[in-house]
Amino acid sequence: MTTTARGRWSIGHAHEDLLDIIDKHKGTSVNVLMMSKAGKKSSSSNSMYEAPLGYKIEDVRPAGGIKKFQSAAYSNMEMSLADCWGPAPASPIGFEGYEKRLEITFSDAPVFADPCGRGLRALSRHQIDSFLDLARCTIVSQLSNKQFDSYVLSESSLFVYSHKVVIKTCGTTKLLLSIPRILELAAELSLPLLSAKYSRGAFIFPGAQPAPHRSFSEEVSVLNGFFGGLKSGGNAYVMGDAFRPKKMWHVYYATEEPEQPMVTLEMCMTGLDAGKAAVFFKNSADGGCSSAKEMTKVSGISAIIPEMEICDFDFDPCGYSMNGVCGPAASTIHVTPEEGFSYASYEAMNFNPGSLVYSDLIKRVLSCFRPSDFSLAVTIFGGQGFAKSWAADAEVCSYLLEDVVEQELPGGGLLMYQSFSAVAPGAVSPRSTLDDGWSSDGMETAVQGEETCVWGVEKKVAEKGVAA
Repeated sequence: MTTTARGRWSIGHAHEDLLDIIDKHKGTSVNVLMMSKAGKKSSSSNSMYEAPLGYKIEDVRPAGGIKKFQSAAYSNMEMSLADCWGPAPASPIGFEGYEKRLEITFSDAPVFADPCGRGLRALSRHQIDSFLDLARCTIVSQLSNKQFDSYVLSESSLFVYSHKVVIKTCGTTKLLLSIPRILELAAELSLPLLSAKYSRGAFIFPGAQPAPHRSFSEEVSVLNGFFGGLKSGGNAYVMGDAFRPKKMWHVYYATEEPEQPMVTLEMCMTGLDAGKAAVFFKNSADGGCSSAKEMTKVSGISAIIPEMEICDFDFDPCGYSMNGVCGPAASTIHVTPEEGFSYASYEAMNFNPGSLVYSDLIKRVLSCFRPSDFSLAVTIFGGQGFAKSWAADAEVCSYLLEDVVEQELPGGGLLMYQSFSAVAPGAVSPRSTLDDGWSSDGMETAVQGEETCVWGVEKKVAEKGVAA
């Protein structure tokens, strides 16, 4: 690959290299895991590679929602590599709230190369922008402490630790296109690659995603091209009940050696209560707020973990993001409140599970949004016995526990995935009438493609139980 004067990957070479990676790994198998509450698990191998789309669909929020990107200076960015897959006409569609999450961890640099031990925190703002540009997002706010730097993005969040970078991007961002630049910057700092983890839910509008996010198999192809050579090899899983494909959880993980002890909670919520969602509309007659700080207080977000110092940001005319910091621990929330495709996410990482009561934490988050459906994904490294019992203690009133999946990860990790539906959802956003890329029988489809992606080879209804 070659770079421009600004240090970004040139369009032609990056395009060709990523296409080579996709072609080389497109036959990659993906494990489809399903488990009932009783603990039965079935696993199958499914290639899940859709035909490439002939176009892309850009996010255009109704009622002037595109101002979100303008307010974040999104329209002023130079897209270069992010547009390397070819121009296409924009088409109105609901905003994709589900984030793509990428976490890359590095080992220590030699002492002579980094005597102060700053690692990735030594990167300049210009260098950070160079990989965010490739993902099609930009920084709108920042909050740092002694342990790490947090950034609210035009589409979600970025966290930079000395040896780890975590990026979450929503909408039709192209997160995986940032990988080569991140690895190049780490190499310049003499930081050896240790591990990589990629995760996401099932997109609300899968047909709107651009390359290389048109299917999980396509994403795995790219990830294997960069991380498949690590000692564990690339490991990809689609978790959940194949009979409910919109509640599947997608994970890729590769590592060179066992990870340090760590717990990460990822929570995704859809069908937000109409009254709770109204808080995140600016100056709405139905209970909206005038600023991000007001949204943080009125919604109850500030009370989820009161010790967190919060950096929040509101979008025009609606939408909200925040990052919270407390020592090495971080939390982040992102809200898409529009009716028909409302969504909110919550994440907490690098915290001590002994300092939090899991069920109480989940209840505090749910009280802010009152969703009709939500999922929990807890990734644990080290101390699995204690952390596993902590994560299993999800007592949530008025919600039906639909799926429970446990998956061991290389390097001593464990991933627990649970999905819930409201028993009496009350006032929640109705199902979107927009064409979301899903077929009527619940299968994710490739719009204008000839292949259909079916999550799993057998339909299985997990044993259901009500969480008291």
